[in-house]
Amino acid sequence: MARARLSDVAAHAGVSTATVSMVLNGVNTTRISPQTQQRVREAAEAVGYKPNSVARSLRTQQTRMVGLISDTIASTPFAGRMLAGANDVAREQGHLVILVDTERDAGAERQALHALSGQQVDAMIYACMWHRVVEVPEGLPEDAVLLDCAPAAGGRAAVVPDERAGGMAAVRELVAAGHRRIAFLDAEERFDLVASRLRYEGYLRILADAGIEPDPALHARAEPVASGGREAARRLLDLPSERRPTAMFCFNDRMAMGAYAAAHHCGLSIPRDLSIVGYDDQQLIAAELDPPLTTIALPHYEMGRWAMEVALGLRRADPAVPHLMPCPIIRRASVGPPPVQFGD
Repeated sequence: MARARLSDVAAHAGVSTATVSMVLNGVNTTRISPQTQQRVREAAEAVGYKPNSVARSLRTQQTRMVGLISDTIASTPFAGRMLAGANDVAREQGHLVILVDTERDAGAERQALHALSGQQVDAMIYACMWHRVVEVPEGLPEDAVLLDCAPAAGGRAAVVPDERAGGMAAVRELVAAGHRRIAFLDAEERFDLVASRLRYEGYLRILADAGIEPDPALHARAEPVASGGREAARRLLDLPSERRPTAMFCFNDRMAMGAYAAAHHCGLSIPRDLSIVGYDDQQLIAAELDPPLTTIALPHYEMGRWAMEVALGLRRADPAVPHLMPCPIIRRASVGPPPVQFGD
């Protein structure tokens, strides 16, 4: 079947091809009556006319495509919300997202940049699975937006979670419940995680605001997975009763899951004997624990939307500093007052 042409639409609508072109491309339509515009659109639908995207891109200098280069986002379920946020904005604006997942391979990254540049995409986003400081790869356009990472040298539009404020919100929740011996189950230093430092700063800030002297023994580091959280929590729960924590703030929900296991092994009930707050609001973990975990949500979807809005020129960004996206607290059932025997 032959492809419908502008002339077919014009004949069906009883107007000139110039009128059809102006209506379908949204150019100079103020001098065309609404009735005629409607007739042209109905005619285009009736004859099955589809605009030639290549020809349109030559006219408008736009391909209606956005390139998104990531490290391992596509294979990470809890970070997929970033892609959803970016894709929703792109779709709302009539753009298509081309995703390239490089698995942090420098060669694959160079190839992706070359390929996307060859496609003449309208914008690019450079994304990371977790909050990192990165060396911007050579060849990344100046107006590309960084998502869930910050450029080491600055000078780029970027969005990252407000990790420090998230840590403050977590510990503030425990202080408000009456706890004063609050542990922080942290990631080991060898992982060199930006989020670890910032969340710990938030922890210390709220302790200081509450007049609580931090106890170094309550800062327990381990691998940031469930087994690491279980091991760190067991060490804390083995402390003498007068130094044992009544609450734990965990670096992430997986460590919190391990802390639950350690508490249950010790015969403790959550939150009656021990309160726990996590971080990430990770799907299939936080809400499924027993009791459901109070946690800090990483704003993946919101960051994805922000990055795409900036990339498409829908909002302005200050390239001097990364935009800090709020990390809201998700209250569930793992926080309560300290047990009476531990009260001050």
